[in-house]
Amino acid sequence: MQSDPSSPGNASPQGGPSSFTLLFRPLFHAGRGFAFPCDPQGHVDLNAMSERARNNYFYARAMMGRELAFPSVHNERPAPLSPA
Repeated sequence: MQSDPSSPGNASPQGGPSSFTLLFRPLFHAGRGFAFPCDPQGHVDLNAMSERARNNYFYARAMMGRELAFPSVHNERPAPLSPA
């Protein structure tokens, strides 16, 4: 999956980084999908993205149903710490 690490994550209502990702999975070639930080409804903040990330987002939207599956929102909660 491609993700642009130079683009900052969206802020949650509490002011922290978003833990949600909008994921475009590839239809044919494994590993050629896209992931973007988003809110729980799947909205991305285009103004917070780098130019490269915005271009990738627009490409992913244009290729839905052709090269990429329709996106889904995933909650990326950190794994719980195991007791020491």
